Amino acid sequence: MQLIAFYILSTVVLLSAFLVIAARNPVHSVLWLISAFFASSGLLVLIGAEFLAMLLVVVYVGAVAVLFLFVVMMLDVDFVELKQGFLNYLPAGALIALALLAEIGVVAAATAAREASGFDPSPGADTNAEALSRVLYTDNLMLFQLAGLILLVAMMGAIVLTLRKRPGVRRQNISEQTNRRREDAVQLKDVRPGQGI
Repeated sequence: MQLIAFYILSTVVLLSAFLVIAARNPVHSVLWLISAFFASSGLLVLIGAEFLAMLLVVVYVGAVAVLFLFVVMMLDVDFVELKQGFLNYLPAGALIALALLAEIGVVAAATAAREASGFDPSPGADTNAEALSRVLYTDNLMLFQLAGLILLVAMMGAIVLTLRKRPGVRRQNISEQTNRRREDAVQLKDVRPGQGI
């Protein structure tokens, strides 16, 4: 059962990865990428890395969803045209949804078969997450903290680089905004009946 699940999920990953670069529509490309991530997480479940599978779905699919929003906002996709073609793509969408449900069923069946055979993916630990946390927070704690500091410095550097002064670009003056008085922000106008301001 595990071998069949491996071949099915591997085929889905390879096919989805090919369609990511072959699709002309960027929205379709992102959806194929999400499919590749789901199938990859199924492969991680098969080898006993449940924590990494969950991390792949939460981090990458969540990040891809944000990327999807940016693509839609930046490319000015015509939603009227997309809504008109919705019914044309409904059967294909239903087939893809059924394929994803079948993948979930295959992974669940293969995981149940693996647990019935007595395979222990993390010897000496209660769960896979416990084994990973023992390695990260006990054996390599200093390296983990150092990696966090490097990422923090990189994030601060990116913020500083984007906040540099450029000609023709107006910037907010935060102290001016927080220290403004009511008289500077609000004007009372005496509006006469039947006339505008």
